[in-house]
Amino acid sequence: LLGKELEEAVGIPLAWYGVLLHVGRSPAGMRPMNELVNATAFTSGGVTRLVDRMEQAGMVERRPCATDRRVQYVALTPAGWGMLRRATEIHLQGIERHMVSRLEPEEVRQLDHLLARLVPSGDKEERLPI
Repeated sequence: LLGKELEEAVGIPLAWYGVLLHVGRSPAGMRPMNELVNATAFTSGGVTRLVDRMEQAGMVERRPCATDRRVQYVALTPAGWGMLRRATEIHLQGIERHMVSRLEPEEVRQLDHLLARLVPSGDKEERLPI
């Protein structure tokens, strides 16, 4: 349901949003391709094809690693950053509408507490400024 709403509202599939979000949350605004493989349910070839399509759409670009020719980074383009902001707004509205609004305030507090326990305390991943 969330994926369908996202695609209808901004024209990207949920898998693209996941990549935009993962890359956009990185401190340097880019991630090595192998991290995308580890962060998604796709194979290495699947991530390559996904990034190829996103690159053709102007959302991301590949950048070489200065110290290791085997490593390629994926970075958001200005269009990718704009899409990430729009898609995040739509996605959060959907989460609120389809999930959070069905809970009582105390249940939301409990859920927030439980989910916070799943994030490692040393997680220094930056949050998006949106």
